[in-house]
Amino acid sequence: MRIEDKELRDLFKIESEEQLARLDDGLLQLEKDPENQILLEEMFRHIHTLKGGVRMLFLPDMEAIAHRIEDVLAAAKKKELLLNADIIDRLSRALDALKRLADVAVTGHPAEIEVSAILAQFPTPAEMTGQALHLELAAQTAVETDHPAPNQPGPAHIPTSHQPETRQEGPDVVRFRIDTIRVATEKLDSLMPLVGELGVTKNRLAHRLVTIDETLRLWDKLTRIEAGFRSSLNEMQRDSGNGSVKRIAEHQAQKQELVENLGTLLNAVRTAAYEDSSNLEFIAGDLEDGVRSIRLLPLSTVFNLFPRMVRDLARAQGKEAQLSIEGGETTADKRILEEIKDPLMHMIRNAIDHGIEPPEERERLGKSSTGVISLKAYQTASNVIIELSDDGRGMDLEAIKSNALRAKLCTAEELEAMTPADILALILMSGFSTSTFVSDVSGRGVGLDVVRANVEGLKGSIRIESTVGAGSAFTVQLPITLATVRVLIVEVEGRKYAVPVEHVQSTRLVPRHEIFTLEGHGTTVLDDRPVSLLRLADLLELEENVPRQETGPEDKTTVVPCVFISSGEDRAGLLVDELIDEQEIVLKPQSTLLRRVKNTSGATILGTGEVCMVLNAQDLLKSVRKRETHSRARLPIEEIERTKVILMAEDSLTTRTQMKRILEGAGYEVVTAVDGLDAFDKIGARPFDALVTDIMMPNMDGLTLTQKLRADAKYRELPIILVTTLSSDEDRKKGLDVGASAYITKPAFDQKVFLDTLRRLT
Repeated sequence: MRIEDKELRDLFKIESEEQLARLDDGLLQLEKDPENQILLEEMFRHIHTLKGGVRMLFLPDMEAIAHRIEDVLAAAKKKELLLNADIIDRLSRALDALKRLADVAVTGHPAEIEVSAILAQFPTPAEMTGQALHLELAAQTAVETDHPAPNQPGPAHIPTSHQPETRQEGPDVVRFRIDTIRVATEKLDSLMPLVGELGVTKNRLAHRLVTIDETLRLWDKLTRIEAGFRSSLNEMQRDSGNGSVKRIAEHQAQKQELVENLGTLLNAVRTAAYEDSSNLEFIAGDLEDGVRSIRLLPLSTVFNLFPRMVRDLARAQGKEAQLSIEGGETTADKRILEEIKDPLMHMIRNAIDHGIEPPEERERLGKSSTGVISLKAYQTASNVIIELSDDGRGMDLEAIKSNALRAKLCTAEELEAMTPADILALILMSGFSTSTFVSDVSGRGVGLDVVRANVEGLKGSIRIESTVGAGSAFTVQLPITLATVRVLIVEVEGRKYAVPVEHVQSTRLVPRHEIFTLEGHGTTVLDDRPVSLLRLADLLELEENVPRQETGPEDKTTVVPCVFISSGEDRAGLLVDELIDEQEIVLKPQSTLLRRVKNTSGATILGTGEVCMVLNAQDLLKSVRKRETHSRARLPIEEIERTKVILMAEDSLTTRTQMKRILEGAGYEVVTAVDGLDAFDKIGARPFDALVTDIMMPNMDGLTLTQKLRADAKYRELPIILVTTLSSDEDRKKGLDVGASAYITKPAFDQKVFLDTLRRLT
């Protein structure tokens, strides 16, 4: 597979040639001095750097071979394996394969390389002892000579399956039928927009029928006028007998015949259009349901990924936990399954990290030593509900308040006005964290705001419940499908807007006398609870086409159309000019330029051909909350944010270039260093907002660099992020011990998680 990016391709060509040449030279020296620890360390660093580069460029075959070479060199460093001539030969063949694969990545020219055969030649960890290795080499020699070892059976005879004789077609012959087929998901993905467009066309055709009806009404009116005019002409003809009047009458008769013919034709068109519209609606409905059902997959597809993860993560933290799954047969759209995996993983990690107590603590509290994390799914008429709960320690509201104040997410006055549900929801805000060390394994540092963002991206919502000592529960509500959205069309200031119905609690005409002022804003009562009312035009900051008139005593009997929206516990009433219709629409995502426009999530085309913006209910509720707290004490005005400067230490030129691109693309200024010593020299030249460093580097590694910086009082608070391919628990512990702020492994490297972590720490 050729590297698409030209700059990265050129850099990789230079770096891979350099690293592979050094590895070749090192092997020749190791053949003479196989126990040279300095040489082994240097070789290990070169292959480690190469492995990190190919991983960043998504070259899995090269990564797999490099990883096995790294394992052999690591065993040799620990004196668990002697690098004899045979092992050196195997490493040489592996390096040759790496060279050919590197050429494929640069040129795109195919190469016939059996990667599995290359990997199979390496000794397994169990065989990395002198005696076991000797036996393994003897067996390998026997295989290479194509002769079976003594007393070993030759190839077993494999009988062919019996094929029945072909019979002539007859009444007893069972017809061949394919009950199941495999469909490429790309084909389904391409069909769904077409199905949605078919629905739009159906709506447009329905609108055309309205136009035809209106045209027929006009023809009927014209017919009546013509009939009246003809009656008048008849009277004129009887009275005057004028020949010209007779000619006019003949002309009018011809005209009347034309009108009647056109009326007949329009009636026929209307009947046919109604029949076509009915047929189209039936076909579109069946097609949409059929294609949607094909895309529906059981949630067990995702749920079954987690039991092993729960066991391993709990064991890594010295805890005991098991995962209980219920409702895995519940189905949802393929894209929802793809997008919900990471949020669920974050929540499970959070439950293990912060919720489940150590065994001895659980026993002291009278609980079972093994914590239980429950994952449950079920389906309503239009939504999929996923509940994730644990029987751990629960969440301390006071601790959440303290962290929110420390992170300046809200003021003390705002906290006082919050309900327990509002306080729990603070953990979903960007910037909220309770951990001092960030690790991609436990999920700490990226925060649950990632979960909230992903769930809202799926047009869903999340609710949290918790009881101290009894555990916590997260309830995620998602639509069954994302192909189409059912919306309520409203009109505001002469423009039409769409509100997703899953967030519409109710609609009603609110009498003005039921609107009262509470804490400075309009309020009404819904289900015995006060609900804030705001004009949608004000939230969208629309200019008024018609100046508003003050409400006088005479207006107290009038009503105002209102849409009550909700997300979790949040509710608000949006005052609009008119409630238009409810319909199914195809959501057109925002373009890159408009992606961050608040209060909107996309657009659609209505049956009338009008472009209609689709509103984001969560954003609208946030806007309502901001207006509600506008009169309260405000946070201090922040200084104009300057461009933050990152020092990055990475010895691989390819990885360094890729990481620099990622950081600069996120708006950071980046200063690069080729190793730890270079970074140590540069860090005193100017202030830096964070240090991003690899671990395995020449001259000074990342752990030593971090330790030296933490020993200096000036750098004790400097965020330091270790980005490395070293992924064992022991390596992570070393990162924590020397004072790193975050530890992100390249096998699980996620650009968004990396940038979110950096933003959190800086």
